Amino acid sequence: MTSPLCVISVTLMLLVVLLPDCHATGLRAHKPAAVPKHHRPKFKSGPWMRAKATFYEGGSGSFGGACGYEDVVKQGYGLSTAALSTALFNNGQACGACYELKCVNDPKWCKPGNPSLIVTGTNLCPPNYNLPNDNGGWCNPPQEHFDIAKPVFEQIAGCTAGIVPVQYRRVPCQKQGGIRFTITGNPYFNLVLVSNVGGAGDVVSVQVKGSKKVKWTAMKRNWGQKWQTDAMLVGESLTFRVRASDGRSSTSWHVAPKNWQFGQTFEGKNFK
Repeated sequence: MTSPLCVISVTLMLLVVLLPDCHATGLRAHKPAAVPKHHRPKFKSGPWMRAKATFYEGGSGSFGGACGYEDVVKQGYGLSTAALSTALFNNGQACGACYELKCVNDPKWCKPGNPSLIVTGTNLCPPNYNLPNDNGGWCNPPQEHFDIAKPVFEQIAGCTAGIVPVQYRRVPCQKQGGIRFTITGNPYFNLVLVSNVGGAGDVVSVQVKGSKKVKWTAMKRNWGQKWQTDAMLVGESLTFRVRASDGRSSTSWHVAPKNWQFGQTFEGKNFK
């Protein structure tokens, strides 16, 4: 009669022999596949909507006033810019957003073929409550209106037109290089201009982190795309995290070295 110990011994030997075959035939238990990290989709063009457009005179140093862009050409926007009516400007949150415009339904003044013009919102077209909405008060709420820089307005309509009907939609901003951070102020009041933002283009929040004492700190919108904090940033390497209106974030690690100076501009990581 076979002893129980012998049976157990034989069983163990069989398991040792069979286990490699189980591995070879795929019977081995597998670890669950790693779940990919969630990434928000890239900003996409929005629906076409109707508005009106005019043009205004100026230059690279005046087309970005209400957004804090001191020179729209140097800061990556070129002259393809527009001042937005109050309804579109949204208290400065729309600064940096990009729009595709077409002059429509006006054969007399629209360019043949209704060519497109891509502009960035860099300024405010202020309301004029002394004039009616349909006669001079073009930018009065709730009207959606674009006051386009004159050098590019002529790409879609003749400047003698005065005012033209347009179709417009939000489009992704295509920028060269990275997001730019221009630091001004003093050791007790830091003001950072965020410019040349790709993707959605408009910034809804900015955080800053130092390399020593300063932990992640939310900055407050001062005006346009200028963001402020009273945190003591001097002497620390700085990292900025920018969140756009579509919910995507871009972090520029240690973009400013610890010996940065007020008045300098640093270029970080842009949205793809």
